[in-house]
Amino acid sequence: MGCCSGRCTLIFLCSIQLIVALERQVFDFLGYQWAPILANFFHIIIVILGLFGTIQYRPRYIVVYTVWTALWVTWNVFIICFYLDVGGLTKESDLLTFNISAHHSWWSERGPGCVRREMTQPGVGTVDSQSYISVMGCLMEYQYIEVLHSATQILIALLGFVYACYVISSITEEEDSFDFVAGFDHSLSTMSMRNHPISS
Repeated sequence: MGCCSGRCTLIFLCSIQLIVALERQVFDFLGYQWAPILANFFHIIIVILGLFGTIQYRPRYIVVYTVWTALWVTWNVFIICFYLDVGGLTKESDLLTFNISAHHSWWSERGPGCVRREMTQPGVGTVDSQSYISVMGCLMEYQYIEVLHSATQILIALLGFVYACYVISSITEEEDSFDFVAGFDHSLSTMSMRNHPISS
C-alpha cells in the first residue's frame, strides 16, 4: 500500500486519537472523574493495539480496535447525554465519580474566562471548609466544553472505524491473493516435474 493509502490514514487517525485521549485523561484526572478515567485508559490501550496492528499488518488487532471504536462512540454519546441532562441523566449527579466523591468536571470551575468566588461555610471555622459561591464570566459553560470533547472523540472514532474496515479488507485481500499465487506456482512446478521426470 502506498503512503496515501487507507493504512497510512488509519495510522494518522490512531495517533490523533492517542493525543486527544491523553489530553482528556489529564483533565478527567484533575476532576477525579473515575468512570471516564477508566474508559480513557482502556481506550488508550486499544488504540495502541490498533496502531500496532496497522503498522504490523495484523488484521485481528485492527478488528479489536474496530469493535472498541463502536463501544467508544456509544460511551461518548452517553457522556453527551449526561452533560446535557438527556433521558433522566443529570450532570449534577456523582455518577461519573462512582459516588465516591462529590467532584465534577474540572472545567466547571476553571473554564475559559471563569472567575470563582469562595467563602467560608457558615458555622464552620476551619480553613479547609471553603466552598465557592458562584462561577461567573465563563466564555463557555463547562457542559458544552465536555460535549465538544465527546463530539470530537465521536468524529475521530467514526473516521477510524471506516478506515479500519477498509484496511482489514485490504489486508485480507492481499493475503488471499498471495496464498492463491503461491499455491498456483507450487501446483505448476509439481505438474512440470511430473511431465519432465529427471532421467537417471
